[in-house]
Amino acid sequence: MSGRVVSINISEKKGTAKHGVERAEVSLRGMDGDAHSGTWHRQISLLAHEEVERFVKKTGRSTAHGEFAENITTGGLDLSRVKLFHRLHIGSVELEVTQLGKKCHNEPGGSGNSCAIFRDVGSCIMPVHGIFARVLSAGSIKTGDEIGHRSVPIKCKIITLSDRAACGEYDDLSGPRIVECLEAARFGFDLGCSREVIADERARLEESISGADADIIFTTGGTGIGPRDITPETILSLCPKTIPGIMEHIRQKHAARIPSALLSRSVAAVYGDRTLVFALPGSVKAVTEYMEEIIPLIEHAVLMLRGIGH
Repeated sequence: MSGRVVSINISEKKGTAKHGVERAEVSLRGMDGDAHSGTWHRQISLLAHEEVERFVKKTGRSTAHGEFAENITTGGLDLSRVKLFHRLHIGSVELEVTQLGKKCHNEPGGSGNSCAIFRDVGSCIMPVHGIFARVLSAGSIKTGDEIGHRSVPIKCKIITLSDRAACGEYDDLSGPRIVECLEAARFGFDLGCSREVIADERARLEESISGADADIIFTTGGTGIGPRDITPETILSLCPKTIPGIMEHIRQKHAARIPSALLSRSVAAVYGDRTLVFALPGSVKAVTEYMEEIIPLIEHAVLMLRGIGH
């Protein structure tokens, strides 16, 4: 999937319409001369020319490029298929998508300063159809440049710990259930999952975690108090940064109905700088219950680890 730069737009002050320029220098802070450049995650904004045309046809209100405050008006690129962490390439400039849409100034919690288009027709397309990015590689861009697109999925590894499943005595059901829950979720990013079944052995789990090329790791099994249950202590020995509130909440939520839920030693933590690790119990039922609570937190947690979600 590719497109082109229809217009490049900048504004010297925030809250004002942007005006077109033929070319621009893009630094690691954003577009030179634009008020929205800086050390944050919304350095560059993009909006499809096709969405602008649909807006004009629907409302009868003519617009100029940049009037929706977009830095780059694109053409031929279906921005509705672009997701978080995808890459956009314009010459030597590489952008990482960090936000899809935005809160309208007129929504609760917005600034209350509506744009001229909203004041005229009561609607604006940037909050729904605009995307935002930060600069990974600097360079020059000009009107007419090709825009390349590359999908970058979030990689998730699921590790099932079970002596019996590892030796083939029975099929792993909990690992596939985690995959089902993740695939049913509506994340703003692409997700790629891989699975592994290993015995309840500390060295084997350490190797699997340290060797994983993953943004998220789920383990299932080994969270009880039996003699072969080694998952939590193994993970905690590798991950000094813990996220205790998640599992504490889940245990407390289910303890009134199932008192034995308090015997679970499930943990959540961060491995290295940016890998989430969740240790879940081994039963399919428990996995389902835990995933119901964890999935709503995943996207924000991934953004936070990438310096975006604060």
